[in-house]
Amino acid sequence: MPISQPNAPDNEGDAMNDAPRAASDFETGCISHTGKVRKANEDNFLLRPEVGLWAVADGMGGHENGALASATVVAALEGVGATNSASELLAMLEGSVLEANHTLREEIRQRGATMGATLVVLLIHQRHFACLWSGDSRIYLVRAGRITQISRDHTEVQDMVDRGLLTPDEAKNSPRRHVITHAIGVHETPELDLENGEIADGDAFLLCSDGLTEHVADAEILQAVEAGGAQAACDTLLALTLERGARDNVTVVIVRYRQGASERTRWMPNRRAPGSSTP
Repeated sequence: MPISQPNAPDNEGDAMNDAPRAASDFETGCISHTGKVRKANEDNFLLRPEVGLWAVADGMGGHENGALASATVVAALEGVGATNSASELLAMLEGSVLEANHTLREEIRQRGATMGATLVVLLIHQRHFACLWSGDSRIYLVRAGRITQISRDHTEVQDMVDRGLLTPDEAKNSPRRHVITHAIGVHETPELDLENGEIADGDAFLLCSDGLTEHVADAEILQAVEAGGAQAACDTLLALTLERGARDNVTVVIVRYRQGASERTRWMPNRRAPGSSTP
């Protein structure tokens, strides 16, 4: 499975020998909601702080097919276990994605239907983090008062922006802004992009489906994340989305790292209850 890795560090082996991160060092918040227009929630998420894995998947293909696609991806990722190195964790993640893609391709052949799921994953091992994605679900890093979109949307309009054929503002308003170029289950061989680096105290990562970014600007995401705890930020961002019409399902996962944090991870169900938001 091709993984585009533009910024792989040369000293990855040294980073793997640093002190490990405990699950209690991560404050995690999450929420998933059907929104105000869709009849069902086709998003899914996964929280595995004890392994160092968090993920959001957004199903495509209509109600039943989209829900099946995102659930299939998340179920495959649940097989990822604790590892001794970041490279081993990445390899396990890659194997799980290949498994999910194969399962979805078989479902497509048997059903004669179109389905797939976008995927965004955060992996953390010791001092090293990796962000992987396929599709237009996003991952952001909030660090030292600034927000950075780590992922690059796999969409037709983003490709046109990169080639200078559209401005970012034109892309936001294009009727083709939701046309996906990569997703799990869409092609025989899935493709993931990867960005990585070293984690710093106070870092906060936000993973989301496009139901959030359709309505909420990056500056508003930054403000919410900086204002309080991880779960409070998730609640605030969902409220903003609902106030603005919530035309799609919306899922938000926030992971904040604080060494020796007093507030432990908020343990949530690994997958949201069908048809409801998380508590």
